[in-house]
Amino acid sequence: MEHDFWHDRWRTRQIGFHQSGPHPFLERWWPSLGVPARARVYVPLCGKSLDMVWLAVRGHAVVGSELSAIAVEDFFGEQRAPVDVRPHGPFQRHAAGAVELLQGDAFDLTAELLGPVQAAYDRAALVALPPDLRVAYALQFAELMPPGSRTLLIGFEYAQHRKPGPPFSVEADEIERLYRDAFDVRELERVDIIGSSPKFAAAGVESLYEVAYALTRR
Repeated sequence: MEHDFWHDRWRTRQIGFHQSGPHPFLERWWPSLGVPARARVYVPLCGKSLDMVWLAVRGHAVVGSELSAIAVEDFFGEQRAPVDVRPHGPFQRHAAGAVELLQGDAFDLTAELLGPVQAAYDRAALVALPPDLRVAYALQFAELMPPGSRTLLIGFEYAQHRKPGPPFSVEADEIERLYRDAFDVRELERVDIIGSSPKFAAAGVESLYEVAYALTRR
């Protein structure tokens, strides 16, 4: 998606993707990944997600990438945390406590700029990207993650022709194609959430699956 699309979403507060609490899959499946205590966790296209707070409370250092300055300012404002802001390559690095957010284009991120990480959590990054960007995203993600690192990835599956994304439908076979060259991919759980998704139901979508995957970098 063009940068202006996301800047406008945040400016006009069209942020239905933001959740008011930690994602159930994170609470249910993160412990099973075996991520070491105090591991540094990458959260791509993080918005102002409270999932980052959940991870930080459990002892992890969290580093997120986010295009929108509004999202970054909202996150730290809502956490009432004093923030250190300084340039970091093409990004503005905002840091407070266990959380640092790199504000800028996530596609500009390199392993050197990101720093060492041992795990990642992708709830709303892959599914925010149209098909023509997903291959580049997955390739870059593989470059950022070291061997042995674990990722919890959450995808959506629904009748894409019924409702335009984002979030986009990314089927299991596409997940496999995108990641199989660098990661072992394992599906953990799928849940139909159409009953709590009135905008999708109103568009004629009959089922809307959220799907949790575990990725292990080889």
